[in-house]
Amino acid sequence: MNITSLDELKKHIDLTEDEKDFDEGRNGLPILISDSIMSLMSSQAIRRQFVPSSAEQSDALGNLDPLMEVEHTASERLIHRYRNRAALLMTDCCFAYCRHCFRRRFTATEQGPISDREIEDVCSYLTVHGEIKEVLLTGGDMFTLSDSRLDVILSRLKAARKDIIYRLCTRALLSNPSRFTDRLFDVIGKNSEGAPYVLMTQFNHADEITKQAKDIVLRFLQLGIPAYNQAVLLRGVNDSVDEQERLANTLMDARIKPYYLFQGDFVNGTGHLRVPLSRGLEIEKELRLRLSGLAMPQYTLDLPEGGGKVILTKDYLVGRNEDGWIFESPYGGIRHYPEDI
Repeated sequence: MNITSLDELKKHIDLTEDEKDFDEGRNGLPILISDSIMSLMSSQAIRRQFVPSSAEQSDALGNLDPLMEVEHTASERLIHRYRNRAALLMTDCCFAYCRHCFRRRFTATEQGPISDREIEDVCSYLTVHGEIKEVLLTGGDMFTLSDSRLDVILSRLKAARKDIIYRLCTRALLSNPSRFTDRLFDVIGKNSEGAPYVLMTQFNHADEITKQAKDIVLRFLQLGIPAYNQAVLLRGVNDSVDEQERLANTLMDARIKPYYLFQGDFVNGTGHLRVPLSRGLEIEKELRLRLSGLAMPQYTLDLPEGGGKVILTKDYLVGRNEDGWIFESPYGGIRHYPEDI
């Protein structure tokens, strides 16, 4: 049974004072913790991501739409913020609610699954906007929808634009691995004509990557669907070089490419989980010495006020003189590279 209240949660774990002081009567993200996550609750890193704290109700620095998604809404469920890609909000539901959720303006607001009319509006928009090459199927979690509903949606999207790469964005490999049935993979497989799907997972800590999750990834790979991971840098969860190294290597072992490591957005209720940017840059610098290029995620900030994504990394370019360019080596010392070859 899913946990939806502090009273239910108290029956399973001992709560800290900050957790006990969470006010369920205030507006905000409700409690929802799945059985699968409860089975992993001995991991403090997982617990911190799903058990609410009073700290999130005293955060006044952020807002509910720091990326200005509302302003870039092309139809009721389609966000077109970047020229060549868009995000489709399939549903506001998830199998569990992450306390670092950046889309609190929409998640768990009882708006429900995308309707037939909304799907037709999206398909019409995609048909006339050929510049869109990728669409993120997100929300919420798309896999909270039934197999039959997903069949309808995927078939309509493919009928509208077979050339679009559709990203299947999900946290369900952690929150509800039993969702990935033979029937679900049949639905995905029958709607795979045209450009490929890409599986976009969110694993923030190595403890989240279970044997079940690895087996699910393998099923996607067998359908020709590659897997990429988007992690969020979270205070008290994965804000150390050792944990980020372990996460990256565990992802690679699970055949998942570490893609993004996101700096936390300025969303109300998430301040206690955000990591200072200076600390994030220190972690990124050290990771480059420990990880291969394949295992290294892009440390990325989604700029406030809809400014877009920027890659954060230490700048090894020191300067330039009459002989060419001057670089600092990650391993120490200075190196020169000529302008004219």
